[in-house]
Amino acid sequence: MSTPALPTFSVIEDNELFIVIDKSPGISFHSESGDPGLFEHVKSALSLDELYPVHRLDKITSGLLLFAKTKQSASDLSALFRLRQVSKYYLAISDKKPKKKQGLIKGDVEASRRGSWKLCKSRENPAITQFFSHSIKPGMRLYLLKPYTGKTHQIRVSLKSLSAPIVGDMLYHNAWEASKADRGYLHAYGLSFSLHNKHYAFIAPPSIGSLFIEESTQKVIQEQYASPDTLPWPTL
Repeated sequence: MSTPALPTFSVIEDNELFIVIDKSPGISFHSESGDPGLFEHVKSALSLDELYPVHRLDKITSGLLLFAKTKQSASDLSALFRLRQVSKYYLAISDKKPKKKQGLIKGDVEASRRGSWKLCKSRENPAITQFFSHSIKPGMRLYLLKPYTGKTHQIRVSLKSLSAPIVGDMLYHNAWEASKADRGYLHAYGLSFSLHNKHYAFIAPPSIGSLFIEESTQKVIQEQYASPDTLPWPTL
């Protein structure tokens, strides 16, 4: 799957404590084969002496990513993630019929083949994801997902477990079909948290990918998913 040249990121928020960026798809977080990764791009482009990663996104995933600007804010923000006090929202598109259209996806995650992971029926230390979905056109559904936990490839594995792998996901979709997509259709759409008695909420609708920018997709995002914090999420 070839990816056209795109800006690496755009800045959504820049204050004394942290930076929020909108990451382009197809960009690795860390350096890869000698090429600078996203972390290095952000630090260099913004001329920062200090920058600390707080969480990460997979290479295929676009959207909101948070970096701390001081050691103390890195510690404070990392604690929020660890205590599950950060709400994260993702958008994804699948071209397969799901086993269910909303609810909970829950199960232990185990290593599988070729660097992939799989969702199991056991629930000793489960990945937990709440989700809604809407049809955007025949054979295509848009998913809004809220991961409660933070397991490796959690969203990708969870949708695969519903028989609804993400369009363009070379690891979890049929490779031949995925190779025809113009990107992997997973986007980090929203972040919200409170820090130092101040509440922050960020939303960044996807702007890259033909399926994301189609009118039918944008209509669902604007009319159904505009305020994810206020939606009646399935009970954990």
